[in-house]
Amino acid sequence: MTKPFSQACENNKTPILEQLKDVLKNTKTVLEVGSGTGQHSVFFAEQLPHLQWHTSDRAINHEGINLWHREANLTNLHAPLELDLNNEWPVDKVDAIYTANTFHIVSWQLVERFFDGVKRHLNSDGMLCIYGPFKYQGEFTSPSNDDFSAFLTERDPLSGIRDFEAVEQLAKQAGLTLISDTAMPANNQLLVFKRQ
Repeated sequence: MTKPFSQACENNKTPILEQLKDVLKNTKTVLEVGSGTGQHSVFFAEQLPHLQWHTSDRAINHEGINLWHREANLTNLHAPLELDLNNEWPVDKVDAIYTANTFHIVSWQLVERFFDGVKRHLNSDGMLCIYGPFKYQGEFTSPSNDDFSAFLTERDPLSGIRDFEAVEQLAKQAGLTLISDTAMPANNQLLVFKRQ
């Protein structure tokens, strides 16, 4: 098997890192939910050596993630945990949770389950970072996001770009407060929440 590769990950990793440097400066342990190809985990663990970076995804993606990890050979980067949002999370407590480009792929019910997991596993004063496209007051931030969401829902009616307000409401219910909402390249956002 050749290493999986995402051009989007390659494009967005540096702008995301610039934000995470500050957001996660006092953090020790991070759980990445939906590690995908594994590219982000290698880059962030390399650039943020003070972090213990724990990857997770469904078992189907583990082989690809492990190929990236073996090549990087970093002591602060951990093998992928089997995490399916339908099930219990295989972790105890962590200082931060990071997820990128997941909310518009999974169903809304699984977004709700994600926040159940955050409520259970994020330490007090912990940080939650969510990267991806969002709608605001029902409006897309760009025509390309509108087209992308239509493509997603045609492929899977349960997927699609989510409403920021609905996501913030779930975060509030999980005891989180929005710290920042930063516009990122390619019409994406980085939402940062803190557990109070």
